[in-house]
Amino acid sequence: MKIFVCIKQVPDTETKIKLKPDGSGVDFAGVKWVMNPYDEFAVEEAIKTREAGKATNVTVLSVGPKTRIVETLRTAMAMGADDAIAIDAADDLDSISTARALAAAIKAEGEYGMVLTGKLAIDDNAASVGQMVAEFLNIPHATVVSKIELADSATVERETEGGTKEILELKKPMLIAANKGLNMPRYASLPGIMKAKKKPIKELTLDGLGVTATATRVKHVAYQLPAEKPPVKMLDGDFSAQAKTLAQLLRSEAKVL
Repeated sequence: MKIFVCIKQVPDTETKIKLKPDGSGVDFAGVKWVMNPYDEFAVEEAIKTREAGKATNVTVLSVGPKTRIVETLRTAMAMGADDAIAIDAADDLDSISTARALAAAIKAEGEYGMVLTGKLAIDDNAASVGQMVAEFLNIPHATVVSKIELADSATVERETEGGTKEILELKKPMLIAANKGLNMPRYASLPGIMKAKKKPIKELTLDGLGVTATATRVKHVAYQLPAEKPPVKMLDGDFSAQAKTLAQLLRSEAKVL
């Protein structure tokens, strides 16, 4: 069984966000880019499945500026993926065009048993590309998955609202979107990093895949950063005095009472 893992490159969570002077969007100059954290669980699950003898090859693929996303693809291969596909596209490609490109690239590679993704990307929180890829591939899918048992089919456990669990059985080929808790992603070792430099990366384009980029955008007036929070005010005195002062402040300053 061959496994494909769709990964996305996103800004590091510790990156300080700066806006463009006209407020039209985020200024990405100087931003550190990393693999989407939820996609790390997908990569780890694919590698574990291959190591257990239930898969023969793990291919990671990503859509974005090829000069940039190659770094994240190399990270996935340093973790243990066998090869990679870089689909060159603008960094603001919308979800449906991204899904079409990923699905077209997977179809072009031939037979496969499983596609893995993260449940969402932390930059836009759209949580839609995985489901779209499954639709374009015409395969069953499950998202927010925290447990997988793989045999002739896959039995997956997914989280639903209210803290309950849902158990689903999926036939191959299938798409599974990983949630936190599915596994513990490994670090890329030094030998893995050295090996990753020699592993192949296939470069594709949207035109070569027969995909036309669309321009779905959210209409907005201007982006702005949230206002700075006021300094914390410490209350003196015993509990009784603090409670009295707090009530006065909530009434006179916060105006919530």
